[in-house]
Amino acid sequence: MSTSSEAVECAGGKTSWPEVVGLSVEEAKKVILKDKPDADIIVLPVGSPVTKDFRPDRVRIFVDTVAETPHVG
Repeated sequence: MSTSSEAVECAGGKTSWPEVVGLSVEEAKKVILKDKPDADIIVLPVGSPVTKDFRPDRVRIFVDTVAETPHVG
């Protein structure tokens, strides 16, 4: 029985990384690339429209946090 904290594996490789939730994008990329060096990592805002095609080399990271104070200029 799996839990949400366990990574799903398919055909011998990881297909999800729940352990990166809460990390910075750069830290998350490092973890993902360690497990899947050929990953094409795409960073998108939460709720972004995405294509429905399946690409085994693509990993999408969805973010929704403002990291710094927005300012004019």
